[in-house]
Amino acid sequence: MGEYILAIDQGTTSSRAIIFDKKGSIVSTGQKEHEQILPHPGWVEHDALEIWRNVQEVIGLALSRADVTRHQIEAIGITNQRETAVVWDRTTGEPVYNAIVWQDTRTQAIVDRIAGDEGIERFKSIVGLPINTYFAGTKIAWILENVEGAREKAEAGDLLFGTTDTWVLWNLTGGVDGGVHVTDVTNASRTLFMDLETLDWRDDILEAFGVPRSMLPEIKSSSEVYGYAEDTSLLRETPISGILGDQQAATFGQAAFSPGESKNTYGTGNFLIFQTGEEKILSKNGLLTTVGYKIGDQPVHYALEGSIAVTGSLIQWLRDQLGIIKSAPEVEKLADTVDDNGGVYFVPAFSGLYAPYWRPDARGALVGMTRYVTKGHIARAALEAVAFQTRDVLDAVNADAGVELEELKVDGGMVANDALMQFQADVLGVPVVRPVVAETTALGAAYAAGLAVGFWKDLDEVSANWQEDKRWEPQMEQAEVDRTLRLWRKAVTKSMDWIDDDVA
Repeated sequence: MGEYILAIDQGTTSSRAIIFDKKGSIVSTGQKEHEQILPHPGWVEHDALEIWRNVQEVIGLALSRADVTRHQIEAIGITNQRETAVVWDRTTGEPVYNAIVWQDTRTQAIVDRIAGDEGIERFKSIVGLPINTYFAGTKIAWILENVEGAREKAEAGDLLFGTTDTWVLWNLTGGVDGGVHVTDVTNASRTLFMDLETLDWRDDILEAFGVPRSMLPEIKSSSEVYGYAEDTSLLRETPISGILGDQQAATFGQAAFSPGESKNTYGTGNFLIFQTGEEKILSKNGLLTTVGYKIGDQPVHYALEGSIAVTGSLIQWLRDQLGIIKSAPEVEKLADTVDDNGGVYFVPAFSGLYAPYWRPDARGALVGMTRYVTKGHIARAALEAVAFQTRDVLDAVNADAGVELEELKVDGGMVANDALMQFQADVLGVPVVRPVVAETTALGAAYAAGLAVGFWKDLDEVSANWQEDKRWEPQMEQAEVDRTLRLWRKAVTKSMDWIDDDVA
């Protein structure tokens, strides 16, 4: 048996390959960013061919840095940015259009048309999701309606769709020469097309969107052998045996398997997942009902999710668009130059508001400004916005699940920020806990792959790997928590009702 598992983490800003050992520790990493293509306001695209080239490159980097060969890799897991849609020609392997990214809002007219008189919850009881620009289904419909020749090719059975897990898997297993066209239940649950009960595509919903079923990948569990890396790959003949959408993968990597357990990932956006076990809870408070994971033939596990569009990308915006910091970690130092937010609240509704509001008409708002305000206050308000948005989502989780959260496990790039984690504990009123291995997304994909091939024997063995690194306890006076939350919620209302028919 091989000594390691390799996880491919195809994320929003970069692709990574990480090699893990039996204890779930990182052996080596390869990482490469890809271009963020922004052709119009609200449009976000990636070059799917660039992503595939980068995936091959980072696999090579991870192997060489660890001085490991394919013979020492027991299996490959894949995790990915979930709702980002790739449509490509099955005969040439060429995408017919750039990948349309989960943050992209161009499909609002399609959302309005399909929602019709029944509203955005038209299919929610079946798929667990409101009709929204966020999900892959609207993006496929846009490509078929707007890319010349795409509709005809799709009807002829020549086009394939996949989220980026499917795109990477298809190419890794041979592409036009026998590539495996498969996704897992977690990614399928983010399309708007999968029935949460049957775990199969719904023909009536596909018809409403005008998407031929022949485009869609086969839905499999999150942990089984889907295929083997092709002969030309550095990993040739290695089984690919785990797929989890990035947020579900992070939850898996946190060993949060049981009902009531949860995690919050601080990445490009923030994603809080709360496990509900074999019970499917349909949210009444603006959350998504999604698949948490499915291991082989075992029962499917469901979860509630609160998706926040802009958190880490807000810090990137301060760096790249405003230039008030030169690197993302500088935001903490800048925020530390002031004692408080100076009365400033930053609602980063750049792509509208996601959970629990679902307001596509919202746009970013910086409120409470006076001449007293410095860039330090703006930096602090940006960090605080991350924590406030998480509190809004957690309130919705508590209302839906009827179970109060006792502590929050956290991961992602921003958990290195002590000031943010302390403020998060303060506004939640519960401890915030960071694990030793913060790369939980890739680790979750590795666990799913390893379980399928017997590298780890069961979830108990995986859970034994989890170790606490740091814990933040709430310290803020309750009256101050209440005051600042009241002002945050007032600020949120100022971001709404911004988009009219004649405003882009």
